Amino acid sequence: VQLQASGGGLAQAGGSLRLSCAVSRSILEINTMHWYRQTPGEQRELVAIFTSGGSTDYADSVKGRFTVSKDNANNMVYLQMSSLKPDDTAVYYCRGENRFEVYWGQGTQVTVSS
Repeated sequence: VQLQASGGGLAQAGGSLRLSCAVSRSILEINTMHWYRQTPGEQRELVAIFTSGGSTDYADSVKGRFTVSKDNANNMVYLQMSSLKPDDTAVYYCRGENRFEVYWGQGTQVTVSS
């Protein structure tokens, strides 16, 4: 399974971006999808989770601003980011896991200017 993240770019504070993660095979083969982010010199931070049961969870720093969603028909996962802050600047990664493996997509850069 391969994951392909896209949608990053430059946004102003208060603006919005939507990240996409394309899954190369049926997304139903993956139990849980995650979005992580990483800034230089820091560990990757879990941002959002979408479980196979349809439940979601978010880091406190993004609750109320970010929304994770999944499109089973098109094997896509999205991260809608609103009310962006400069602190949201990072490389964002999608991650999928099932009971056999963990899959990472390549990162997509998000830069938020003040």
